[in-house]
Amino acid sequence: MESERAEYARSVGLDPHRLPNHVAIIMDGNGRWAQQRGQRRVEGHSHGVTSVRTTIEECCRLGLSQLTLYCLSSENWKRPREELDFLLALLQEYLVSEREMLSRENIRFHVIGHRDGLGEAVLEEIRFNEELTRNNSGMGLCLAINYGARQEILDACKRLASQVVRGELSIGSIDEAAMSGALETAGMPDPDLLIRTAGEMRVSNFLLWQISYAEIWVTPCRWPEFDIGTLHMALRDYAGRERRFGGLAAPGGVA
Repeated sequence: MESERAEYARSVGLDPHRLPNHVAIIMDGNGRWAQQRGQRRVEGHSHGVTSVRTTIEECCRLGLSQLTLYCLSSENWKRPREELDFLLALLQEYLVSEREMLSRENIRFHVIGHRDGLGEAVLEEIRFNEELTRNNSGMGLCLAINYGARQEILDACKRLASQVVRGELSIGSIDEAAMSGALETAGMPDPDLLIRTAGEMRVSNFLLWQISYAEIWVTPCRWPEFDIGTLHMALRDYAGRERRFGGLAAPGGVA
């Protein structure tokens, strides 16, 4: 299977040895895509589901280890109630309709973010999919729903503080590994590549701890326009970068 994925990567012009391990995507521009076409904003969210599906399937074909999608931020609750209701109904429908794909592609499904306000119907489908795929061994798929990185970090600090109070942890033993283990993404590799659509130059409170050394790639195309070709462009650009993690460039490079 690994050789088949490597062969496929080469067939589309990608070096299988230069692919990121974990790709995180801020899916932006659904509403603007629809408004540009004289449609309601919610129509953009419906069309965006196709981009979600094709992106997940292509990442599986390429053999990536982890894909994280920013679906709904904690700040998105400021949007009109009609749009929020539509988003939650669309999410519930997606969680059911993509269940066959999760099993077929051997995907491990996980959701991060506060689950308050999502509604019992959505929560039931989330729990079902997480349990259904718990023992799968393929790509990890993480959906960030009602998620905010600042809140995630605060919650992690509270967990560590509680352990200290209970005598289970000493202050001196709190290091980066302990902090990472207290986050909702515990056990997941940090993103190597962060993709943002719609041309926005900000990270929007997304995985602030985890993306410390991620490469960032921004495209002007809006999420419903994001396709396999655009994903390949991001991966090729990533492959051409030198990741130094604060160190010096290789001999002949630029520090």
